[in-house]
Amino acid sequence: MNLDLESMAIEMPACAGHPNRRPFRGVLTVVDVASDKAPAGARGHRVVLTRAAAEAALASLLGMALDYAPSLDRHDAQRKVGIITRAELADRKLELGGYVFARDFPDIVKEIERSGRAAHPVGGFTARAGSGLGMSYEIADARVADMRAKIWTLTCVTFTGAAILRREKAAYRDTWIELA
Repeated sequence: MNLDLESMAIEMPACAGHPNRRPFRGVLTVVDVASDKAPAGARGHRVVLTRAAAEAALASLLGMALDYAPSLDRHDAQRKVGIITRAELADRKLELGGYVFARDFPDIVKEIERSGRAAHPVGGFTARAGSGLGMSYEIADARVADMRAKIWTLTCVTFTGAAILRREKAAYRDTWIELA
């Protein structure tokens, strides 16, 4: 079994019991796999984020915001509820970690807590049983190999953040988020 791992992190100083810093972790996306549905901005096309594009853009995730819309059905880049401090490409999963601003946004903390924690295998990936929440990436400067293709292959991206949303609204259903 081959396991590829790329990892980057911002070292945050320890601050035990900080009321506004609640750790989270999760899977943002999978690489080299077509999305389950078209993400926003893809003009109705499903997409494949290549491993090479994800590796090259990994550093662009660090320090970016985690956002959400109260309806949990879309992105809202103006509602920043957390910060990404770790990004890791483990096999085909792009895993994130960071902090949710728990004191400022107690409602999203409660939603994440309710979303479930038990793991089970789904299509070779780890998902959370009963979890209603997933994540979705936000990008800029995307390059598509062939704009005429039915499924777009993303060969270059810059990550500008991530969103928390219901898994059925995410382009990739094998995403999840939990409080660490």
